[in-house]
Amino acid sequence: MISQWQLRAAFARRLSDMYGREVPAYTTLVDVSHEVNEDVLRAQGADAERLGSISRVTAERHGAIRVGTPRELEQVARIFGALGMHPVGFYDLREAAASAVPVISTAFRPVDGEELARNPFRVFTSLLTPADPRFFDAGLRARLETFLASRTLFPPELLTLADRAVADRELPDEDAERFLQLAVQSFELSREPIDRSWYETLEKVSAVAADIGGVRSTHINHLTPRVLDIDELYRRMTDRGIEMIDTIQGPPRWSGPDVLLRQTSFRALAEPRALRQPDGSVTSGALRVRFGEVEARGIALTREGRARYDALLARVDDQVAEQPGADRGDLARALWTEGFPGSEREVARRGLGYFTYHAAAVRPSGTPPTTLGELLDQGWVRAEPLVYEDFLPRSAAGIFQSNLSGEGSRNTEHEGAAYDSGWLSDAIGREVLDPFTLYERQQNHSLDQVARELDLFTAPR
Repeated sequence: MISQWQLRAAFARRLSDMYGREVPAYTTLVDVSHEVNEDVLRAQGADAERLGSISRVTAERHGAIRVGTPRELEQVARIFGALGMHPVGFYDLREAAASAVPVISTAFRPVDGEELARNPFRVFTSLLTPADPRFFDAGLRARLETFLASRTLFPPELLTLADRAVADRELPDEDAERFLQLAVQSFELSREPIDRSWYETLEKVSAVAADIGGVRSTHINHLTPRVLDIDELYRRMTDRGIEMIDTIQGPPRWSGPDVLLRQTSFRALAEPRALRQPDGSVTSGALRVRFGEVEARGIALTREGRARYDALLARVDDQVAEQPGADRGDLARALWTEGFPGSEREVARRGLGYFTYHAAAVRPSGTPPTTLGELLDQGWVRAEPLVYEDFLPRSAAGIFQSNLSGEGSRNTEHEGAAYDSGWLSDAIGREVLDPFTLYERQQNHSLDQVARELDLFTAPR
């Protein structure tokens, strides 16, 4: 019998192999990531594994896919549910991007700490929003919805096996092999000819809309390794002649603790695709839809910490607008140094980040204090940071936007269609989990354990 986490690990490996065959530059990205990680490990020793063991970091991937309808997203949820992955977080990329990116998103991932340690595979999954009149008028919406309703992304056999894996939390070896074959095939780039006229109609609205609704299949858009020094990776990839996007999205590089998520990518590559012309003939063309993203992960921030991050980001935007000739990275570092704690301990003390807390093996004599800050300061407990397992809508939109061939179109005279986490939960028939709640639950569990070990009346806060 093959357990869900084993299915998840095998699927991530096979997807990586497939994507490397289809996009050779991805293999280069993985190789350079490994080189950088090995160099960081040699230079920093145990400190390099502060946010995850090197074996976890090496195996870690997140993928990205795009679908067109709630029904398709519900089927995706069943497939990833077979791998022990749950929808976490609601992201509205329509509001986060300056370009036309008419999608909302969630991420499927493990939620239990032990499961994440075994294999932290995640898939950022975007859903097209045909009902948003800013992007699609009534006529185009009707054509798009008819097209999407006529296609089948996933074979019934795959969905049946997925449901069995969810119910039993495992699959027999032969069924597991068949599930993996069908699942990987479902995310390969289709060689079926694309209706050029229909694709170009959607591309005028958004290249993302065309990639989702202009084809009769879905595919993996990027598969992201994790790196311990993303700035060094960016430099090495550039030195190898691979064109990277202009920036690294997320917090700046600075001297304090890494938090949240930093991302960059190589630019989407022109890949040969068969195009069906209006007269029925098929010609060879090229489309740019897949790119190579890479990420560096830091400490998960609390709601207060996230508000601090968002405020700092807004201040950076203001200063860049006021000083157009200034370097954005320099401005961000200066503001970050001024406005965010420069050590893990201060992040913990101020309640800005999530940690698991553990009673120290060697403790002071006397009676322990009752507040978390005093327990940390006096050496009664130690804090281990929780890795940020999720995404940043502005960073995701920035990656999408940096790989688009055009800005698309948006009619700002219309009000956008309303979507939220509740709507998405109803659409896929399962709760979209709140990431803050997941981190807080893990942190509180560790504090309850500290209270028991130190014989405290209540858990410290």
